[in-house]
Amino acid sequence: MFSKEESRLLKQDFWTSFGKSFPRKWILYNTKIKGLSLKFHFDTKTALVALDIEDDLEDRINHWGKILALKSILKDDFLPEAIFEEEYFLENGKEISRVYVLLDAPVSIHNKKSWRITMEFFNETMSKLEAFFVEYQDIIKT
Repeated sequence: MFSKEESRLLKQDFWTSFGKSFPRKWILYNTKIKGLSLKFHFDTKTALVALDIEDDLEDRINHWGKILALKSILKDDFLPEAIFEEEYFLENGKEISRVYVLLDAPVSIHNKKSWRITMEFFNETMSKLEAFFVEYQDIIKT
């Protein structure tokens, strides 16, 4: 069991190591679409890459419809393992819409032995998600 401070330092060490191993500028929150972001998530049980829609309900429905219209392209050409959840609940109870890819391996941010596989998954998967986003952002934005 790790203290809060030990856990915080491990998380900080992971993200620093990831940035040094794969030095590039990710789009993440800089999508230029209100409420839409690309995210990395890594905790003690899972690692995933996601496209989150967190806007007000009307805009969320609008953006989600466009993402669904592009679903076959995303799955066929970029990320066949993508999971689409119109109603996804974050740990804090907030409801969002999310398209995500889970790392199918036992990983934990507290286990440094699982860091390399997670970093490689993040780099490969986010690169594909960003490529999809860049190609279709004009459709999603309108």
